[in-house]
Amino acid sequence: MTLEPLLVTGPVIQAHALAAILGLGLGALQFALPKGTRAHRGLGRVWVGLLAFVALSSFGIHASRQVGPFSWIHGLSLVTLGALAAGIALARAGRIEAHRWTMIGLFIGGLVITGLFTLVPGRVMHRVLFTG
Repeated sequence: MTLEPLLVTGPVIQAHALAAILGLGLGALQFALPKGTRAHRGLGRVWVGLLAFVALSSFGIHASRQVGPFSWIHGLSLVTLGALAAGIALARAGRIEAHRWTMIGLFIGGLVITGLFTLVPGRVMHRVLFTG
């Protein structure tokens, strides 16, 4: 493992990767902590901010272009932003079970599955983890 491939990319990719990694860790922590507490709500706000940053920062990354400067991942980023808004609205409306499943889906789809795509040979995170 070497951080060099990440360190030589631009600041958008570096910030995007850092936020995604922090989101993975904080999301896993949220699963382990008691729900409905002040800590859960506070960490949840931080997690939502991280995931929103990951989705928004993806629009500054154009390594894979399929429609102009955009790719299918940018569509997923739009879905992520919509699901974040829905998850917040569900919690505020007291629809906790729906909120829970929305956030679990965001964690799995927006971080875990998309994170696995970063491990495809030729991508920066593949080089970080599997070279050097």
